[in-house]
Amino acid sequence: MRAAGGRVYRTPQMTAERVHPNYITIWIWLIVLMLAGVMATLLPLDSSVIVGLIFVIASVKAVLVALNYMHLKSENWLIYALAIVPVLLVVAMILVLFPDIVYRH
Repeated sequence: MRAAGGRVYRTPQMTAERVHPNYITIWIWLIVLMLAGVMATLLPLDSSVIVGLIFVIASVKAVLVALNYMHLKSENWLIYALAIVPVLLVVAMILVLFPDIVYRH
């Protein structure tokens, strides 16, 4: 239901129509990813590769939680923009500090 000013109000019937994710399936995926992160430490790879792999797995887990448990799937683009800007700032900070960390030693 759209009110004056373009704001959208949801009636109880509209929220009942919202599709809820299968929380048990998401939870099982989170456990599998956690075990994959733990098992990654046992791989015979360089420690920097293992740390990178663990960060990728943690990022996937964070996206799963944000989309399904925090219900960001059903939000509009402004919420995504508010979530992406801090991530971009962290990536920029890492890129700025990366030469100092690499060339210091």
